[in-house]
Amino acid sequence: MLSSSIDKATGFEKRFENIGTVVYENSVEASKAVAKEIADLIRVKQAQKQSCILGLATGSTPKGLYSELVRLHKEEGLSFKNVVSFNLDEYYPMAQDSINSYVRFMNELLFNQVDILPENIHIPDGTLSKEDIANYCAAYEAKIEALGGIDLQILGIGGNGHIGFNESGSLQNSKTRLVALDHITRVAASSDFSGLDNTPRTAITLGVKKIMEAKRVILMAWGEGKASIIKASTEGPVTNLVPASFLQEHKNATFVLDKESASKLTRINTPWLVEKIVWTDKLIRKATLGLALHLKKPILMLTDADYIENGMSDLLADSGPAYDINIKIFNKLQNTITGWPGGKPNADDSKRPERAEPAKKRVLIFSPHPDDDIISMGGTFKRLHEQGHEVHVGYQTSGNIAVADDEALRFASFVCDYNDKFGIKSLEAENIYKKALAFLKNKKASEVDIAEVRYIKGLIRKGEARSTSYYVGIPDEQIHFMELPFYETGTIEKNPIGEEDIKITMDLIEKIKPHQIYAAGDLADPHGTHKVCLDAIFEAVKRLKPKEFMNDCWVWLYRGAWQEWGIDEIEMAVPMGPDQVLEKRKGIFKHQSQKDGVVFQGADSREFWQRAEDRNKETADLYHELGLSHYAAMEAFVRWEY
Repeated sequence: MLSSSIDKATGFEKRFENIGTVVYENSVEASKAVAKEIADLIRVKQAQKQSCILGLATGSTPKGLYSELVRLHKEEGLSFKNVVSFNLDEYYPMAQDSINSYVRFMNELLFNQVDILPENIHIPDGTLSKEDIANYCAAYEAKIEALGGIDLQILGIGGNGHIGFNESGSLQNSKTRLVALDHITRVAASSDFSGLDNTPRTAITLGVKKIMEAKRVILMAWGEGKASIIKASTEGPVTNLVPASFLQEHKNATFVLDKESASKLTRINTPWLVEKIVWTDKLIRKATLGLALHLKKPILMLTDADYIENGMSDLLADSGPAYDINIKIFNKLQNTITGWPGGKPNADDSKRPERAEPAKKRVLIFSPHPDDDIISMGGTFKRLHEQGHEVHVGYQTSGNIAVADDEALRFASFVCDYNDKFGIKSLEAENIYKKALAFLKNKKASEVDIAEVRYIKGLIRKGEARSTSYYVGIPDEQIHFMELPFYETGTIEKNPIGEEDIKITMDLIEKIKPHQIYAAGDLADPHGTHKVCLDAIFEAVKRLKPKEFMNDCWVWLYRGAWQEWGIDEIEMAVPMGPDQVLEKRKGIFKHQSQKDGVVFQGADSREFWQRAEDRNKETADLYHELGLSHYAAMEAFVRWEY
């Protein structure tokens, strides 16, 4: 059996994990490691004049893996002529040329760019009649068996623990078959289909039995959104409610993770329960706050016995007694609360999260989509303006793909009817609105929006963003539509960050010379726009660092649309009263195209204003549970040191 460099990469204890897990700094490094193992296996099989049987996955997780395999082929001569591939699954029904087809996905990302033989590619057929599926699935498994089984199976993992499309409830001996998709799975996929209504309800999937028979299995997972299910799959019981947990019983399976997806593993989240550690200030705060919340006690009520009985006697010995630890952590948490996010003028700022001077700051809020500013930090946004700061907003993308077709159709129809009514003849209107109108009336589910439709959808979102800024009190000259080019593909799949994106970001920062930058650190965004936008800001800030004005520039990261900072991470918490919560809600309502049904819902069925209010309330409630003042809501921030 080929030795795995991946399994040798970890030096961590695995006391709580029932399967091999390897944690990398990021998904890029992890993908390269998996690609290397695949390449090594292919080359060993080539030397032995044998076929290499690969089980392949789709979805966002393996994209980096396939990119690296293509690079190895083009730059290092890795041949795929001896590779025979079997894909895990396909939506049903699904035309092979559809933009959502896994046939198209695999061809574009891998097969068309390497020298694999067409006859060696096997992907479940989504065009079959239902009557033919059972025989087809039996034949699919027979082909795998005839070749001696799968040498290496690549897997992703769903939010409910599914592997392939073996949903929660699948049995360990399940075969390749047609399955009904779980609601959670459909919601997660809905962004690819422009909404849940268009998302398939069924799929063909390789069964758990064949996955478990693979000689080697690598399950990959990226991002905080997968952290809970990774913990359940690796540390929890083997159960058909979490199909990925079956891999605990596989003789040669490894979970390959990035830091975020591994963040809830016991050895990472609470390392003091695994081994003796050096108690840093950060770990003390995390442990103490976690203990208080676990025991449902205010911080100042924790006792020596609480620390000892919960595996923290080392901390007590190093920094105790409990009273001293409690006071220290309570004061630090209290000092994060401020009603002056831009700093309080003429005040002692030694224990405040922001500087008192300059009293009037230039502030630049970066909003990845046209509504992230108001959704994630609307209360702080309004307060910064009301307290006299010069607040600018940089809307990084057009957000056009998040506008439903019927909304664009309504807008285009209005303009065309208006022009016809008043006899306004405009070549631009003819070329844009009427062309868009014709396209939208006849658009197929698999079609990508034409440029004219994207333009109209962008105008809708731009108007809503401007309306929100006016509501807060921001004038036109402080509203900046950046329209970063990486976003303008017309599809969910975006281009990588480019030099032009970075330059546009640098130019805006240099123009404003801000004392504060606010940026979205909400990396659970299901279509990745927040991550690319944040990467552009980070790179721009790093390049501008030598500039003198950057010495006075602090960068604050907000969340809120998809998740919130952990209580132990928060460095600035801006409280809100009931009236301010309602004001924020009204600001969010300015984005009418995103109300009463969200195109890209993610796994959360609530509308964005509901998510924001609930998360802000939850943060305030946590502070109260820990023994601090009780507010209606709180917006939380973490400072990025560059």
